[in-house]
Amino acid sequence: MLIVKKPRLEDSLFIFPEKQTIGVADGVDARAGDYAREQMMLTEATLSLLMLKYVNYYGISDNNNCYGQETKTNLHDMVCESVYLPKDNKLGEDAHFICPDKQTIGVADGVGGWAKKGIDAGRYARELMNNAFIAVHNPNNINVQKGKRKVADMIGAVDPRKVLQETYAKTKEKGSSTACILSLNKESGVLHAVNVGDSGFLLFRNKVVYQSPTQQRRFNCPYQLGNGISSDRPDSAWEECIQTIPGDIVVLGTDGLLDNVFPSEIEKVLVQGGGGCGGGGGDHDLDLACGALASSIANLALYNSFDKQNPSPFSENARKTRFEHKGGKINDITVIVAQVVAL
Repeated sequence: MLIVKKPRLEDSLFIFPEKQTIGVADGVDARAGDYAREQMMLTEATLSLLMLKYVNYYGISDNNNCYGQETKTNLHDMVCESVYLPKDNKLGEDAHFICPDKQTIGVADGVGGWAKKGIDAGRYARELMNNAFIAVHNPNNINVQKGKRKVADMIGAVDPRKVLQETYAKTKEKGSSTACILSLNKESGVLHAVNVGDSGFLLFRNKVVYQSPTQQRRFNCPYQLGNGISSDRPDSAWEECIQTIPGDIVVLGTDGLLDNVFPSEIEKVLVQGGGGCGGGGGDHDLDLACGALASSIANLALYNSFDKQNPSPFSENARKTRFEHKGGKINDITVIVAQVVAL
């Protein structure tokens, strides 16, 4: 994995290990650098989508709502890959897990403000995700009754709220962290999500059809799990159940992604080359394709974080609170790309 600490805004590159392909571009000035970066990212995205050329996309019309769609398949699966680009050191303050056998994924972002007290919040985030991975295998954390929504019958699937509660109770490190955990019901195709703070996810079906809300007490001050008196508890978590269909793409990330990349930019990566995303072509090909897409999206977030000229979600939110900030926000970046497929 290549991590670029301080790229020149005129330069751009991509690395695509799955196809043994690399590329560089050098804009003649800062404005041309935008063109160079766009060409490199679109090239990488095109290579990603070429790996899905045998994939069939099961789309729906724009008039349909993503919550109430029924699927004709009996079983669903979520193929997942991740990319992590730490900001300052090998471990950084983000953490994540992928549990394929339980169809559950999660991310956490240790709150950096603890560094002023000599505390590495990354340790809390890592223990949190390690405990979450263990908790998803606990039979007591499996749903045994229907969810609140009619379409959200989650019987037999991991209950991420129960996982979060057990995880929180067992995490003893100092510090605090955001957390977002998603679990897919293989029978119904319902995605069950819980979130505390400003990590989150987006669901794409040709275009973005859902984005999880952010929990903040004020600008740049997210809800956060921790052992301190003022820390939040799992009962503060936002919770939602969403019906998915084969071909849906879920992009889960920490604020290093969400502060630096607009949903429309992720859409551009996913659809570049006129392709759709969906299930088929073999598990190995899907793993590689999801990994390549995660790499493209993470690299886009990395470039945007160093770009002090173009607007970002972080700068737009800052302006709403009369806080001056231009461009992106340099941060740890975690991206998990999950593709829903029919078995």
